[in-house]
Amino acid sequence: MKYILVTILALMLSSCFSAKGLPLKSVKTEITTNNTETNQLEENLETLKESVSKTVTENTKAATRNTINIDHSSLHNLLQKYVKDNGNVDYKGFKSEINTLNIYVNYLATQIPTEKWTIQDQLAYFINVYNANTIKLIVDNYPTKSIKDISNPWSKNRIKIGIENYSLADIENGILRKMNEPRIHFAINCASIGCPKLLNKAYTKDNVMALMEEATIGFINNDNKNKISADSIKISEIFKWYKNDFTQNGSLIDYINTYSKTKINTNTKVNYKNYDWNLNDIK
Repeated sequence: MKYILVTILALMLSSCFSAKGLPLKSVKTEITTNNTETNQLEENLETLKESVSKTVTENTKAATRNTINIDHSSLHNLLQKYVKDNGNVDYKGFKSEINTLNIYVNYLATQIPTEKWTIQDQLAYFINVYNANTIKLIVDNYPTKSIKDISNPWSKNRIKIGIENYSLADIENGILRKMNEPRIHFAINCASIGCPKLLNKAYTKDNVMALMEEATIGFINNDNKNKISADSIKISEIFKWYKNDFTQNGSLIDYINTYSKTKINTNTKVNYKNYDWNLNDIK
């Protein structure tokens, strides 16, 4: 019965939220498209040689016109000031610069993703949307002992993108999870000790893949979050709540072994730690 309830919950989480018309891309889709384009270019190489100079020039001009430059520097500066290396957050510090945070959040609301955005543009944007608005939620209700003490922290529409209103759950389940990139679970932060730590860097289109990798490796190998040995594991409930995201190409242990410094035997029983919802405030 417990397994059935978890399965139903997972299906609800993945299906009840909408991107509300945003033109989302996914990692798998983009990789497939790029491979197809590469094959086609190889087949037509001889033909293309005759006009390569003209093509390069035109493509360069088009790329310049279509470059997406979302400025995440103000968030980066705030994170550098008020997030410790261990991920604990100085919410009082953020409160002292709430105007700067609000300006950034309002700026993101005016930057509406289009078909021109790459998967990197979209991932960086929506991760920062989630994290910045979570920090704002805590600061607006500070002091609080837990995000769960705030009324409807994930389901209430508090986030604006263009003319549409979104909740944190919309951003996570209706957008980020549909981009076929499980590492987003280690990049977004729910303001709790049990969460993957909030990095003190903003995500950008240039660093998003590397930072997600850093966040994933850091979380999986953090003994406070996961207890891992070859034949015994007790891991974060994140891996239970979003199991389907991690098992698209193998088992849960296969996924963890991709990043874990200690390799787990394939027949090891999976146990889960109780999630710590206490606020990830500085001590």
